Amino acid sequence: MPEEIFAKSVTLHRESEGVYQVTTASGATLTFGRGEGLVSPVELLLAAIAGCSSIDVDAMTTRRAEPERFEVTATAEQVKNDEGNILRDIAVAFDLAFPEGEDGDKARARIAKALEVSHEKYCTVSRTVEAGVPVALEQKQA
Repeated sequence: MPEEIFAKSVTLHRESEGVYQVTTASGATLTFGRGEGLVSPVELLLAAIAGCSSIDVDAMTTRRAEPERFEVTATAEQVKNDEGNILRDIAVAFDLAFPEGEDGDKARARIAKALEVSHEKYCTVSRTVEAGVPVALEQKQA
């Protein structure tokens, strides 16, 4: 398959100290930051990992049956030391339940393969984290 490249971007602006709003190219917004009632950037990363695979697994299993339960928990250890902060031991646990019957059986039978192909091929977020893709921080010239 020839390589396809799609540009992705978000724009962030500061609302107040420690509070930020990100806007996607399509206009969706999300407020996050540091403080009471805010999702932190680390939590957003875990949510992105869980969400990316959830979208894949949802699409591949719910063709067969609508889930009775679809809950995904992403966990990690946040390590702070002299070398800098990092997450390690990132894990994503899927708790899925489908109704009894032939369609539910088909959905349950698809879960393991859906998890596998999401992790190995489709989930851009976790695949990028695992690949250790460099991030460049730069100051925009006025």
